[in-house]
Amino acid sequence: MIQNDLFLRVLNGEVTERPPVWMMRQAGRYLPEFRALRDKYDFFTRCQTPELAAEITVQPVDIVGVDAAILFSDILVVPQAMNIEVEMKKGVGPWLPKPIRTAKDVEQAIVPNIEERLGYVMEAVKLTKQMLNNRVPLIGFAGSPWTIFCYAVEGSGSRDFSTAKELCFTQPSVAHSLLQKITDTTILYLKEKVKAGVDAVQLFDSWGGVLAPDDYRTFSWQYLNQIVEALAPFTKVIVFAKGCWYALPEMATSNAAALGVDWTCAPEIARELTRGKKVLQGNFDPSRLLAPPAEIKQKVKEMIDAFGKDHYIANLGHGILPNVPVENAIAFVEAVKSYRL
Repeated sequence: MIQNDLFLRVLNGEVTERPPVWMMRQAGRYLPEFRALRDKYDFFTRCQTPELAAEITVQPVDIVGVDAAILFSDILVVPQAMNIEVEMKKGVGPWLPKPIRTAKDVEQAIVPNIEERLGYVMEAVKLTKQMLNNRVPLIGFAGSPWTIFCYAVEGSGSRDFSTAKELCFTQPSVAHSLLQKITDTTILYLKEKVKAGVDAVQLFDSWGGVLAPDDYRTFSWQYLNQIVEALAPFTKVIVFAKGCWYALPEMATSNAAALGVDWTCAPEIARELTRGKKVLQGNFDPSRLLAPPAEIKQKVKEMIDAFGKDHYIANLGHGILPNVPVENAIAFVEAVKSYRL
């Protein structure tokens, strides 16, 4: 039995004494302990070495005191497993030297054997569970098919992913073929993570917000929902789609256990758009963590008051920034833990 099961109880629809709290990218560059490992090992070495991934995953549980751990990995291990080459270039970020632009390119992408290509992730899950020793739950994750598609087609990060969108609008059958392959791979991948021991999964649609609402439904949500439907019988699924507040009403009719909200959508509006049907997660502006701790604590109280204590998971509206002082991250977590009506 997990000692602190607050996060899972909320996902199960229970009313709890306070909201649980964790932070996206909580195992990351704001922690000196993380930076020490980063200076020794390159990015994908850390992802692909179970001992390192497990150590990094557990760091914020020990240091910051969050109510859930999220496995240290990257959304781009999925295209790597599909025979799509991905590098992490210093000062650039993700770099794909052979972007997918044609039907032939899509044919060369495979739906892989997960154990063969991503077995190291499952080993990291098992090792992390041992290190956590039932203290808190472990979250597994994957990128949305659309977000993976953006990197695979664009070849790198982008402000607007115009090349990825061009493929959708000029060769829609090619785009849908690639999106379906990514979806099929992601379903297999997450099912294996659940078998390995994760207690819930989160889908990150980081670039959904570059699409218009109708295009979002066509090129992102229908694929995300396939994953939700496939995983919901086995585990709790959280969907976080940045910049996609307009999709919340449709998402609220899905089998997702919770929906993430970014800081551009007011808590009251998120509740209204989802008609109170879903657990909501979010939505503290990560830059707010640069404010003085006393101000952080006040703003956290205001956020929880706005969402309501129940059916709510306290989190950021996107990943924690690398220049956030550790004591400020702790102040955020402690403010949630000490919340009283």
